[in-house]
Amino acid sequence: MFDKLRMLWRTKETVHAEKERAHNLFEAAAVYVAACAEDDQDQMDAATGWVSPEALSFGVSELACRAVIALARERDESPKDVARTLLGLPAA
Repeated sequence: MFDKLRMLWRTKETVHAEKERAHNLFEAAAVYVAACAEDDQDQMDAATGWVSPEALSFGVSELACRAVIALARERDESPKDVARTLLGLPAA
């Protein structure tokens, strides 16, 4: 019983600490994109409140660039080809 109470208390402390802590735009972008991929509206809403819409947009764009570059290296393809494939576009 005490373990359950301890876990509940830690959860409340964690949530409170998270609300108090400032989030940077890259953290907000990472949470937002991951939440989109998992269709988690609550996390998307939370991330949109951490930074301005412009900052979130920049963070998401930077994350997309880094992801495409990483996939291109992994696949030994050009970033252009990887991006087009991810979006379901025909090869250029």
